[in-house]
Amino acid sequence: MSETMSMDDYLARGGKLTSPGNASPRYRAELLRLMSSFVDSELAGSAGFADAINWAPGIRERIAASRITLEKADHADRVLDLMVEFGTDKGRYDSAHDWSARGPRDATVDPKRQGGDMRLSVFRYPLTGWTDAVAMNVLMGLSTVIQLEEMIRCSYAPLADVMRDILPRERRHMELGLEGLEQISADVAGRDEARASVAYWHPRVAETFGPARSDRHDRLVRMGLRQSTNEAMRAAWLERLAGYLEPLGLD
Repeated sequence: MSETMSMDDYLARGGKLTSPGNASPRYRAELLRLMSSFVDSELAGSAGFADAINWAPGIRERIAASRITLEKADHADRVLDLMVEFGTDKGRYDSAHDWSARGPRDATVDPKRQGGDMRLSVFRYPLTGWTDAVAMNVLMGLSTVIQLEEMIRCSYAPLADVMRDILPRERRHMELGLEGLEQISADVAGRDEARASVAYWHPRVAETFGPARSDRHDRLVRMGLRQSTNEAMRAAWLERLAGYLEPLGLD
């Protein structure tokens, strides 16, 4: 018990762990849940965005969509390698779920994870075309950037290191979306279509930050796996998103 309390105090004071062998069962469980949510969301995001390659209006847009699809799968692979060190069977993981599966567009999806599939609820809604895919990529891309900025400070050093490598690429994905959204919004018809997609995805992406108050969040803070509150991250997303959308007439 004294060793467990000593480790809890170490983590609460900003200590870092460098290998699975140093982690308590409770810490391992929470860390694996965080990593599984990221991996499943990246796999689902990649699978869902693959259709956008054929929706792309030009070669440059097709290249951008292909890059996003490829790199999200690669990000999942990198974090999955960390999970293997905790006993995850990588060979069976990719086929465990249908990552392209989506529900009806007007469905109400419970934000709580469903079964073994730990993807964020936003990845259970379908895309409807190029403009919709671009708008979703901007809103969710910014959410991912903000959450990765949080994760590079987590107490599990190997995960923080991987996220530090992934962050610039996820930021570039969001920037590619902004470039596409700017082109789409250059005329009235495109701007109206983009505004409708932004309105659809806005509450669904906002939900990815979690509830305002959470006992689990407090536990993650004590373990050093989280730093900021859900509300602080959501507020940062809203502020930065407004700065991107207002110049395009999409606020």
